[in-house]
Amino acid sequence: MPPAAAVSYGDLAQAMTRETPPTTEPELPAPSSSSGARAAAVVVALSICLVVGLSLWFLVQPDPLLVQGEADARRLDIAARVDGRISTRPADRGADMAQGAALVTIDNPQLLARLAEARAAKVVAEADLERIRVGTRAEVIAARKAAVAAADASAKLAQQTYDRTRQLTERDFASVQKLDEATASLDVARRALDQARLAQDEAIAGYTAEERGVAEAAVAKADAAIRTLQAQVDELVVKAPAATQVYQVNAEPGEYVSPGVPLLSLVDLSDVWVRFDLREDLIGGLKPGDRFTVRIPALGDRPVTVEVRTIATRGEYAGWRATRATGDFDLRTFEVRAYPVAPLAGLRPGMSAYAEWKRPAQ
Repeated sequence: MPPAAAVSYGDLAQAMTRETPPTTEPELPAPSSSSGARAAAVVVALSICLVVGLSLWFLVQPDPLLVQGEADARRLDIAARVDGRISTRPADRGADMAQGAALVTIDNPQLLARLAEARAAKVVAEADLERIRVGTRAEVIAARKAAVAAADASAKLAQQTYDRTRQLTERDFASVQKLDEATASLDVARRALDQARLAQDEAIAGYTAEERGVAEAAVAKADAAIRTLQAQVDELVVKAPAATQVYQVNAEPGEYVSPGVPLLSLVDLSDVWVRFDLREDLIGGLKPGDRFTVRIPALGDRPVTVEVRTIATRGEYAGWRATRATGDFDLRTFEVRAYPVAPLAGLRPGMSAYAEWKRPAQ
């Protein structure tokens, strides 16, 4: 290789050596101090303790139980008090009925005939009472006086016959039998006279207080019979006892109904509550006056505050749950009635409601 080329390469190497900066190692961060390490350890320890404590707290707390209830209202089962055939039924299911509005009309001609008969009997009783109050008629008193005069004449004739027969018997011109006959006739005439005089006195005195009382009682009895039948006739038109809504219809026009058989059912929408059927192990500590929140899906799932007013057992059946592996027994079911604290428009019987029920502490 020529010498010039060798020099050139050497110069080039020296130039590259001068332009390239020397490589140095990167600086490492300074090691942490001992105080910072202790602070970090404390923070980690506290975080662990907090997590463990919250976990234990959540494990101890009972899980909320979702219970479902149903809206209910005061229900009135309307029955007939008389028998008969339904002629009209103005009330349809779902109709709002005002107090006193006609629900069902019953036809019973026999009952109407009995009412007319009772009214006629009252007229007769009142007429008899008026007759007693007026007293004995003048014609009756005159007839009784004439009867006394006739009886007196008969008695005088019987007395004269007796006197003549006694004298003849004493002289043996008449038999003893004739005297006995005359004696008997005189006795009969005297008794007839006494009877005629008593009848005359009765006619003059009029009716007694007891007779007036009997007549007045007869009028009162007839009036009571009319009121009884009138009350039954009034029941031929079954009316709404309060402002309610027709919930269920059990009878149609043309059907024959008997007393006590429900014709239809009404609900009072002004008296609506929420009913829950809960086992007895879920109502521990619950008492009337307690309040809790329920949600009603039909009303937009809105929260409603309700107040407990009734806690009553639901009969002999039970919501069964095994409480122990051995010696299991049934748990009774209780009805809990809770009323909305504030008026709630649109709440109707049959709507579902649910609430998060906190289990009682064991």
